[in-house]
This record gives sequence, structure tokens and C-alpha cells, in this order.
Amino acid sequence: MLVLALFFGMAAEIRFGWRVALGFVCGCGIAYLNLHWLERVVTALADKITQTGKAPSSKGVVWRFLLRYILMGLGGYAILTVSPASLYGLLAGLFLPVAGIACEASYELYVALTRDV
Repeated sequence: MLVLALFFGMAAEIRFGWRVALGFVCGCGIAYLNLHWLERVVTALADKITQTGKAPSSKGVVWRFLLRYILMGLGGYAILTVSPASLYGLLAGLFLPVAGIACEASYELYVALTRDV
């Protein structure tokens, strides 16, 4: 995902200018951080459930889930107030995990076809 962010960030700078590229890089950063936090929450939930056999309290889980989206909204608002053109880059950058998943799926398909699995 980081390689895709750098590549498409440079392409956005060349094609659309530095404001859109900056928005794109910020969107990629938010998307990467969001994915990292989501992974941590899911891992913590799985560990807690497997160790205790009980589901964790839903207040904390919901609060952490909502906090991620509040932070993304605040980032979008800050970028919108600075440069409306950068908002397009931010929204495109938020789709970075989708591109990362597509690359991983393509790689796994390639490996499966070459190994005749």
C-alpha cells in the first residue's frame, strides 16, 4: 500500500498539481492508519474472546470504531477548508486499501495458477 501511495501520489502531482497530490497523500495516510487501527481492534477482540470466552464490552468497541470515522471526517473538513481541490485527492486516497487488496488478490491468483493449485 505504501508503494502504491507513493506511485499514485507522484502521478497525481504530475497530472493534477501539488494540492490534489497533497490531498491524495493525506487520504492515503488516513486510510493506512484506519486499516492499522482496524487490524488492532480485530486482533484485540479475537484475543479477548479466545482467552476469556466472553465477548468484550460493546461500549469500548463502538467508541473506537466511531473515533476512526470522526478523525477521518475532521481530516476531510480541514483539507476542504484549505483547498477544495485537495478534497478530491483525499477521497481518492481513502481508496488505497482497495488497491492494496486488489494487488494482493492478483498476486495470490498468479501464485495459485503458476503452482497449479
